[in-house]
Amino acid sequence: MSATNSSKKALELFREQPEQFDMLITDMTMPYMTGAELAEKFMKIRPDIPVVLCTGYSETLTEEKSRIMGIREYLMKPLSIIDLAKTIRRVLDNRSY
Repeated sequence: MSATNSSKKALELFREQPEQFDMLITDMTMPYMTGAELAEKFMKIRPDIPVVLCTGYSETLTEEKSRIMGIREYLMKPLSIIDLAKTIRRVLDNRSY
């Protein structure tokens, strides 16, 4: 498992070994690039990578737009650890999107 709080580092790690990742969990608001931009870059490298995007509020990306992009789950903050865990389980169990 790899985790980082840097979008640049996450992309670097993913480019090095994309097959080592089961999913991307990202926040919409981050330095350097948005979670949506990071998700797009991941999905260009590996179109089957499941993406969970978390946001508190977004004028630019709605849940509907995120689905069109290929993002599997769109979570509104605040969210509980239980909700996040259930979402992760659901995404991993339904890899045949």
